[in-house]
Amino acid sequence: MTKPAERSAARLAAVQALYQMDISGNTVIDALAEFEAFWIGREVEGIEFKPSDTNFFRDILSGVVKNQRDIDVRIDNALATDWPLKRIEAVLRAILRGGGYELMFRKDVPARVVITEYVDVTHGFYGDDEPGLVNAVLDKVAREVRPGELEKKAAGQGGR
Repeated sequence: MTKPAERSAARLAAVQALYQMDISGNTVIDALAEFEAFWIGREVEGIEFKPSDTNFFRDILSGVVKNQRDIDVRIDNALATDWPLKRIEAVLRAILRGGGYELMFRKDVPARVVITEYVDVTHGFYGDDEPGLVNAVLDKVAREVRPGELEKKAAGQGGR
């Protein structure tokens, strides 16, 4: 069974690979090969890249690429009308796409987990308003693609 830390590392690696693909024009095959060979589970330039769930990493990366048009439309609709996805900085765009993919196509992962994980990834890159933006956008996407899921969980937590 996969450890949660390995899934978290897979999400971070997927965001980094999506970012790299966005700015370099690399294909998903190139990104998968590079990250699996040189990054995941290794130390690069003094930065330790934790072992990750490789299958989950592959699924996120290839899933975002395969479904990018649908994901981008959904994220675009969740953003402010005067701030479309194409205006969002590349790392933030990669984070939103990864989270959007999981919310839309990985129903086996609870929406709250997806949102929390990608907000945590965002904290690794940004310190200002970006984590709140990711939280708001992914929350809106989750309420559209998984109606009632967030409300059911909140209702069950009333006794704490």
